[in-house]
Amino acid sequence: MAAQDVKFRIERDTMGEVRVPADAYYGAQTQRAVDNFPVSGIRFPRVFIRALGLIKKYAAQVNKDLGLLDAQFARSIMTAADEVAAGKMDEQFVVDIFQTGSGTSTNMNANEVIATRANELLTGKRDARKPVHPNDHVNMGQSSNDVIPSAIHIAALTSITEDLIPALEILYESLRKKSEAFDSIIKIGRTHLQDAVPIRLGQEFSGYAHQVKLGIKRVQTVRGSLSELALGGTALGTGLNTHREFAPRVIDLISQETGCQFREAENRFEAQAAREAAVETSGALKTVAVSLVKIANDIRWLSSGPRCGLGEINIPALQPGSSIMPGKVNPVIPESVIQVAAHVIGNDMAITIGGQGGNFDLNVMLPVIAHNLLESIRILGSSAKIFAEKCINGITANEARCRAFIENSLAMCTALAPAIGHEKAAAIAKEAYTTGKTVREVAIEEKVLPEAQLKELLNPLKMT
Repeated sequence: MAAQDVKFRIERDTMGEVRVPADAYYGAQTQRAVDNFPVSGIRFPRVFIRALGLIKKYAAQVNKDLGLLDAQFARSIMTAADEVAAGKMDEQFVVDIFQTGSGTSTNMNANEVIATRANELLTGKRDARKPVHPNDHVNMGQSSNDVIPSAIHIAALTSITEDLIPALEILYESLRKKSEAFDSIIKIGRTHLQDAVPIRLGQEFSGYAHQVKLGIKRVQTVRGSLSELALGGTALGTGLNTHREFAPRVIDLISQETGCQFREAENRFEAQAAREAAVETSGALKTVAVSLVKIANDIRWLSSGPRCGLGEINIPALQPGSSIMPGKVNPVIPESVIQVAAHVIGNDMAITIGGQGGNFDLNVMLPVIAHNLLESIRILGSSAKIFAEKCINGITANEARCRAFIENSLAMCTALAPAIGHEKAAAIAKEAYTTGKTVREVAIEEKVLPEAQLKELLNPLKMT
């Protein structure tokens, strides 16, 4: 549609009149934010909008139950907020994340959308201010300063519970099963990228599995911090203009709907002025990302080749790997995982800086903290699940390659050291390297030990 064909209606706020698209559910304050912040085109994610919808829905119910809000208004607000929570109004959340640091523009975006939809339900007309008012009714008992931090915690904890932890559990189980399947396969170990003593392939995979298991535990530890909600603090944490029973009742209803146990912040002033819970959560996510880089990089190296690399394992071939080299196949899933991890680590830096934005009584970097934190949770969960299903589950071992590397390794002489001494074992390794022979061959030729004892000492299985 051409710009001149767009129809508008006039909406008002405390600063005057604003032209708003006629079919929009948002009002004047949202439109001002759209005009003021044409920065990135990045919007708040679905899970955050859902959290806002839940807050507004149960705020209306509790205010009605407390006798503070007209029952008819409350019902229409709850219906509209339900639609927001369900994703039916996502296209109406049009404010860029790079906006006012309190997230006031997005809180008002929600208030106006819900008020307009409530008024449409009541009167058949899209009006953002009457009879249901975005501030007086939808935002009753609230402030952007307690709503946005609460929405961050609700969105983060529900996403971790519903998406991230289940995905990490899938990855853990895939790696655990491979560690069992590969337990009998002996391969060469590597330290400093150099040959080391033998190790079972299953032992290496058990290490990967345990990294993920520890990652799950680290993520689970942030539940307590994220469960605290700032609701009820309003502007600064004092609770001005809200009923003392408002917050506990709303939080209880949100807990019932989400299945996550939320509670009032122990100290509302901390809950609004600081964002350490988000920083803590991001730190746990960063640690998981670092673990995934280690695992994915090892998988890439172990599967390198197929003929001129290590080639100790085989990973699923998913797509052609080159536009010029026929038949080339790349480790695309591990590469994707590593890129996701890099992005999460970058997000953590932004969140760390954002956590320092608590000037006096309010943190003013809430939108970027919200976006980066929720993005990290989402892409880590997606990546972990894909890693398990499209890569780990399909890995097979190249047993012949593993055996060949072991026999040719100079590190085999390590098992001889207790019997013949470190210096003599080192001399055997040097001779093997110089001549191209194996440690076993040199040791037999030099008769350093009886052959039966050599056979026993140089059994790679016993070294693991």
